[in-house]
Amino acid sequence: MKTGLRSQLQRLVSRRTGRTTLDKQHDQADTGSGPLHYRPAEFTDRAPHVRDAFNFSRWMWLLTAALVPALFVGLYNTGYQVGEALRSLGTDATLLGHGSLLASIGLSAESPGVLGSAVVGLVYFVPVYLVALLIGGGWEHLFAVMRGRNRVEGVALTTLLFALSLPPTVPLWQVAVGMSFGVVLGKEVFGGTGKTFLNPALVGLVFLYFAYPDTMRNSSVWVPVAGWADGALLDRMASGGIEALEASGITWLDSFFGWTPGAFGDRSAAACVVGAVLLVSMRVVSWRILAGGVLGLAVAAVAFGSFASGLVPLADLAWYWHVTLGSFAFGLVFFATDPVTAPLTDAGRWIYGMLIGAMTVIIRAANATHSDGVMLAILLGNVSAPLIDHFVVRANVRRRARRHG
Repeated sequence: MKTGLRSQLQRLVSRRTGRTTLDKQHDQADTGSGPLHYRPAEFTDRAPHVRDAFNFSRWMWLLTAALVPALFVGLYNTGYQVGEALRSLGTDATLLGHGSLLASIGLSAESPGVLGSAVVGLVYFVPVYLVALLIGGGWEHLFAVMRGRNRVEGVALTTLLFALSLPPTVPLWQVAVGMSFGVVLGKEVFGGTGKTFLNPALVGLVFLYFAYPDTMRNSSVWVPVAGWADGALLDRMASGGIEALEASGITWLDSFFGWTPGAFGDRSAAACVVGAVLLVSMRVVSWRILAGGVLGLAVAAVAFGSFASGLVPLADLAWYWHVTLGSFAFGLVFFATDPVTAPLTDAGRWIYGMLIGAMTVIIRAANATHSDGVMLAILLGNVSAPLIDHFVVRANVRRRARRHG
């Protein structure tokens, strides 16, 4: 009897105050038991709340999981390229950076094997990623304290994308500078996670690309071996054209699987396809952006081949080579599909993807100093995304107005 009366009184108080025991438990779970300055200044306290199992944290972790194939292939390829360079140069070769560490663990960088190649890549990648994670996480936590937030989200994904897009020879202090620029000026000044119009990892990469060109796009930055200047294939083709591709002996399958010099993890189109299948099947990213990107690239490549053949070095390059060369697949799958910076309308996603694909070919073919062009094309797409959505919505409004008189 007393228990029933007590329950009725609790329900009555809950109705008057709008608070229940479950609400209080949710508040405790949301605010956490951390320091007071991590707790939000205000939060909702009344039901009902629409909740879904697929939240922002799960979205981030699925994207991180989709990056694992690119990470593993990139680590192996880094060690494989080191071994190829050392064997080609012979006794005159000198390993940059971590040669003494590899020697201390008894690993021969010249003929490491499959597992050894992955270890060599790991030795070069881990310091870069740790610096990016410490600097990026430090800035995120600082702004979280200043804004009274109880959590920091997106740090692992942003820093991983940033690190995988860097060459193995990048100085660690430049990693710190680029990560700081990307997080602070590309994300936090606009309000933080979910409020940016440019991908913060991409902002940091482009900053390094223009501020320190000698360490980001020189022919000797892709393989950490002194005296080795056999740069990325697109760099060689920017001046030598199709003849440079034929002289390299690299097949389309080599470029598809990622067995070419490049950044830590952006060379393997095959690994990116695996990640894209996972993300599309889980409805994490829009397949329209991916399809539009490939379609726009193919149309632009065919157009260049038809109207500018022989005028520029890359005009005659087939579209399927454009897909696998450079970081196009990596940028399209993991940067262009960012839902915060991409359009929200279905038609806008098609236009956005086609714009990125077409601009990639235009930059590659028309400007030899920026032989890849993918990151610049994605930035242009990010800036254009709100305008694309605006025109798509206005077109829908006008169409419905005509339909209903």
